[in-house]
Amino acid sequence: MADPFSDTSSARLVAEQVPGDNAPAMSVSELSQSLKRMVEGEFGHVRLRGEISGWKRAASGHAYLALKDADAVIDGVIWRGAASAIPFQPQDGIEVVVTGKLTIYPGRSKYQIVIDRMELAGEGALMALFEKLKAKLAGEGLFDRERKRPLPYMPRTIGVVTSPTGAVIRDILHRLADRFPSHVLVWPVKVQGEGAAAEVAAAVQGFNALPQDGPIRRPDLLIVARGGGSIEDLWAFNEEVAVRAVANSAIPVISAVGHETDTSLCDFAADLRAPTPTAAAEMAVPVLADVRHTVATLAHRTERCVRRYHERAGERLQALVRILPRRDALLGPQRQKMDDMAGRLDRALERRVTLARAQLDRDAGALRPAMLDQKLRAASERLAALSSHLKLVHPNRPLEKGYAWVEARGTRKVVGTAADARSAQAVTLHFIDGPVDARVERPGGKTYTGSGPEQPSLL
Repeated sequence: MADPFSDTSSARLVAEQVPGDNAPAMSVSELSQSLKRMVEGEFGHVRLRGEISGWKRAASGHAYLALKDADAVIDGVIWRGAASAIPFQPQDGIEVVVTGKLTIYPGRSKYQIVIDRMELAGEGALMALFEKLKAKLAGEGLFDRERKRPLPYMPRTIGVVTSPTGAVIRDILHRLADRFPSHVLVWPVKVQGEGAAAEVAAAVQGFNALPQDGPIRRPDLLIVARGGGSIEDLWAFNEEVAVRAVANSAIPVISAVGHETDTSLCDFAADLRAPTPTAAAEMAVPVLADVRHTVATLAHRTERCVRRYHERAGERLQALVRILPRRDALLGPQRQKMDDMAGRLDRALERRVTLARAQLDRDAGALRPAMLDQKLRAASERLAALSSHLKLVHPNRPLEKGYAWVEARGTRKVVGTAADARSAQAVTLHFIDGPVDARVERPGGKTYTGSGPEQPSLL
C-alpha cells in the first residue's frame, strides 16, 4: 500500500483534507510535548556513564554540562539543590556516573538528562580529578617551597583540626603528653562526607582569626589530622576549599592525613607533612628530657667558659704584673725631686726672711725723731703756702674791695652779661655782707621788657 504522505504527485498549493486521511496536521509544540511524555515515560530513571564536557555553573546556581563517550554526546542539567550536594568539584575531562531522568527541552527540540546525583566513575576518575586539581593549584604557586615556613621550636599553644571522637586526637594528646606537655586547642570537624572540607577550612580560618591577646590564646602551630582510609574517605582533604585554607594560613600547619602511603593535597599545601598523626605530634614539639639535657649541657659549658675566661684573665694579669716596673722604681725619681724641692724651699725662705729683716732695719732707721721733725716742718710749710694761695683765689676776695656778683633771682644762675640781665629782669646782687634783690629797668625808671633798644641800668 502506498504511503499517502510520500505521494508528491498530489501536492497542492493549499493544504486540504484528503479522503481517507485520519492524521490531521500537528503543531510543533504538540509534537514536542508528545515526544517529551514518551521519553520521560520510557526513561523515567536512568544511569549514564560518560566524560564531563563544557561544565558551567550559572549565576542561579544551576549547572549545565554534556556527557560524552567515543560515539555520542548528551546534554545535562543539574538544578541548584542537586548541584550543591555533589561531593566533589566537577571538571571537564572527568569520567562520572550520573543518575537522573531523560526529558526534552521543547525550546530547542533537544533531549537531555536532568541529573539528580553525580559520582566519580571509580578510583581512576577520582585520581584524574586529583591530578587535575593538583596541577591547577601548583600552577598558582600554592605548593612552592618558598611558601613553607619553619615550625616554632617550642609552641606554647597547639591547635588541632580533627574529629573529636576518633583515635587520632587521643594519639596526638598522648604523644604530646609524653614528649612535651603543651596547651592544646581542638577544633572539632567532620573528616569525611558531605561538608567535611568546608568544616576543615572554617576551622583553619577560625584559628587564624583568634586575636593574639584574646581570652583564647591564638595557636603557634596547627595540626590538620585524620586517620587512614581510601582515597574516597580522604577526599575532604583534597577539595579546593580546604587546600586553599591550609595554604593561606598565617599559622604554620602540619598536615597529618591518613597513613604514610596516603597523600592528600593538604599535604602539599601545608608547611610540613607528617606520615601519621602521631608523627605530627612528634614533629610539633621537642622531647622535654632532651631539652632539659640540652639546657644542663649548655649551663655546664657556660660555667666552664666563664671559669676558663677568669683563669685566662688571671694569667694575663700575672704576666702584666711581671713586666710592670716596681713601685719604688716608678716613684723613686718623684720622691727624690720632692726632697730636693723641699730643701730648696727651706733655703729660699731663709734668704727671703734675711732680706726682709734688712729692709726693715733700713726703714726703721728712716723713722728717727729728727727725721720725723724735718718732714713735719716741710709739710707745714707746704700747707701754709697752699692756704695763702687759697685765700687769694677765693671768690669772695673781690667782694671785700666793693665788687658784687649777680645771679638771676631764684635760679642760682650767675648773670655775667647785660643781655643775660635783660632776659632775667629780676636779679639778686651778692655783696660781701649779704644779697640784695633788684629789678632791671629802662632809663627813666621804666621796667625793661626786652623790646626796645635802650640799655638797662642796674639801680
